[in-house]
Amino acid sequence: MSFYFYLNLTIIAFPLAFSFEKRIKFYTRIKPIVVALVLVGILFVGWDAFATYRGHWSFNPACVNETKLLGLPLEEILFFVTVPYSCLFVFHSIIHFLGDEKLFYPRRWLFTVIGAIMALSAFSFYSKQYTFLALFSVGLTVLFVSLVNVKLFSSRAFWIYILLTLLLFFVFNYVLTSFPVVQYSSSAITGFRITTIPIEDFLFNFSMLTNYLTVYIWAEKKLKIDSGGSL
Repeated sequence: MSFYFYLNLTIIAFPLAFSFEKRIKFYTRIKPIVVALVLVGILFVGWDAFATYRGHWSFNPACVNETKLLGLPLEEILFFVTVPYSCLFVFHSIIHFLGDEKLFYPRRWLFTVIGAIMALSAFSFYSKQYTFLALFSVGLTVLFVSLVNVKLFSSRAFWIYILLTLLLFFVFNYVLTSFPVVQYSSSAITGFRITTIPIEDFLFNFSMLTNYLTVYIWAEKKLKIDSGGSL
């Protein structure tokens, strides 16, 4: 087994084990979890495959297995299961133990404008393709949430979720980029890093995890599953 595979196991081990804890019972949300993993995963695996093909980043052969799918190591595809599953577990736990409340009145037009501005501003970084795509995806994400569930942005639980998953992201992405498991093309990024992590990865992380959560909450409502107080 590769280093990246063991890293995936580390990411999901605790959330998977405690999914069956009698108070949390995260396993009972398997249907909305699968909906979110599939619908959002298709988009982000597609982005990953495109970016790898275009040379925005590559994978250290010493840290991954040789078997590939869509040009990606199998461990990288597994990443789009272990990470969102674990982060959705974090959100579910926040709702269960801390509850939620509205921080302010969300104005859809305001977030629509913010999303549009961010998406348009991405074009100023068009020559740096990962920077462009990361910033553009954040703009589209804000637009998507403003249309589907703008109340998410006024949710205390959402911002706790973003903060906690950001901290976890920092730890695990530091491992990915310091070995390195993932290597970035200097022509695709600005070069600004926080320790070993390109700033673009923070944008990618926000976009990805916000989309997974938005679709997860949407699926809960469509499947008429008690959200436990989440939006």
